[in-house]
Amino acid sequence: MATTIQIEDNVTVGSLAEQLKLPVTRLIGELMKNGIMATINERLDFETAQIIVGELGLDIELEHKKVSAEPVKREKPVAGANAAQRPPVIAVMGHVDHGKTSLLDAIRGAQVAKGEAGGITQHISAYQVEHNDRMITFLDTPGHEAFAAIREHGAHLTDIVIIVVAADDGVKPQTIEAIRYARNAGARIVVAINKVDKEGANEALVKQQLAEQNLLVEEWGGDIVALPVSAKTKQGVSALLDMILLVADVEDLKADVDVPARGLIIEAHVETGRGPIAHALIEEGTLKPGQFVVAGGAYAKVRNLEDTAGKAIKQAGPSTPVVISGFKTLPEFGDEFMVLAGEKEARTKAAAVAVERASGAARGDMSSSELLRIISRSDKLQELPIIIKADVQGSLTSVADSLKSVETDEVAVRIVGSGVGVVSENDIHLAHSAGAIIYGFNISAAPNIRRLASRDQVSIRLYNVIYELIDDVKLELSKLLTDEIVEREMGELEVKGLFKTTKAEVIAGGEVKKGILKAPALVRIYRGKDQVGEAELVGLKRGPNDATDLAEGELGGINLKTEGRLALELGDRVEFFTRERVERTL
Repeated sequence: MATTIQIEDNVTVGSLAEQLKLPVTRLIGELMKNGIMATINERLDFETAQIIVGELGLDIELEHKKVSAEPVKREKPVAGANAAQRPPVIAVMGHVDHGKTSLLDAIRGAQVAKGEAGGITQHISAYQVEHNDRMITFLDTPGHEAFAAIREHGAHLTDIVIIVVAADDGVKPQTIEAIRYARNAGARIVVAINKVDKEGANEALVKQQLAEQNLLVEEWGGDIVALPVSAKTKQGVSALLDMILLVADVEDLKADVDVPARGLIIEAHVETGRGPIAHALIEEGTLKPGQFVVAGGAYAKVRNLEDTAGKAIKQAGPSTPVVISGFKTLPEFGDEFMVLAGEKEARTKAAAVAVERASGAARGDMSSSELLRIISRSDKLQELPIIIKADVQGSLTSVADSLKSVETDEVAVRIVGSGVGVVSENDIHLAHSAGAIIYGFNISAAPNIRRLASRDQVSIRLYNVIYELIDDVKLELSKLLTDEIVEREMGELEVKGLFKTTKAEVIAGGEVKKGILKAPALVRIYRGKDQVGEAELVGLKRGPNDATDLAEGELGGINLKTEGRLALELGDRVEFFTRERVERTL
């Protein structure tokens, strides 16, 4: 009866050989017979693995290894009988250019003394302000993607979401997106109607547009609080903070303080002179210096505990953002941290998680570090500013929604203006100031508008087919992508002789085990499974003569240029490869 072995959908050659109890060289040889050039770390899909097992004539059947696609959801801490009131946790979201950042600055500036204003660390993920002798915690998320990712990661961080809407611009696509995220997260919504001091401000229109999104304000019989504010003049900022505290009282936000602290890592980085530093938000319990904490595959004895302004604190309770130093390795975004009794327990738990993640990475699972890359995209994102004009509102919405689908974590479309109707002079002026391209769908542009656009060097592109418009945008976004550096494997050589070794040069001889070697190239040297060095191939020899290449099975000499002394030994395996710059497209 055939033996059954379970493997993942993508299994490495080395792992498959181990499970089949075969020498990895035999498996690689069989792959080569079938026209597959594979190294020990190459991944094989399930179907290829089945074919190779059949070719080998093994009495083994392969089965798909079942891996749960559902992430383990964290349970939100449930407050006990002795729970105390905790500060509310707030996220501020809204459409681009509607004043989210300015409002956050106004809130922070109103609470921080002038002498301390410059001391707020850049890139902090959270901070607290004091209002009416009570604390309020703000999560400074980089965008809607971060808010969504935090929620998807099982984090129940946010109690209240402030949706910022400009009084002179109204509800926009990103506003609708923010509303959807807030609802999905189960957070209470407070609307801040910003820029009420500007000419053209229309609070009533904003409230009507909110009602169209099923957000009915209190004066219209609903339960949504909408407050007029001005980040510029600070009008209404104090009233907004009052309302946050009132909503928090209604929600009756509480957490236990006399239990071991737990919470989430919201940012982590390595700081010169201090090592791994983690920003965390405590969900329950009290954290103190000297305690042992574990966060995913990392653990720490809390060496220093600071608030987000860099001031040392002796303890921190629920809903407090803190900075923790003392980690041995860097924790990941979204990791849950918890206080444990001692170092041994913390180290053991961290090691177990690290092993589990390593096996998950082999399966290709999404890791927290990949999630962080998505979330931190706002710092590295290249944006293409555009203006969209269309014949009807339905077309406008379709174009805007379609352009969302071509965004990546590196490039995205930023819609600086949109509207129904032909291209106008105002569109040209806006495009000129924003450096934007005007895209028109099922509309025209008058000759005088085209002359104005030509004078101001503004590009107007008109389309009647939506896919052509999207393809044009993709082409423009592709120009913003940085070129990709691609490594191409050339071959391998086994060292069989050493002739010269200096600080800058190594001359050796060996047998080509795979591929065709050509100079110049880059090399990695392996001793067993360990990489022991890197160098540059500057020349090849076939006997006493220079050679342009060496093929598999040939003996020859290699001349390596090194940075520092390279201790090459007989039997070392030398891998040859090249790096090429490849232009990327969407």
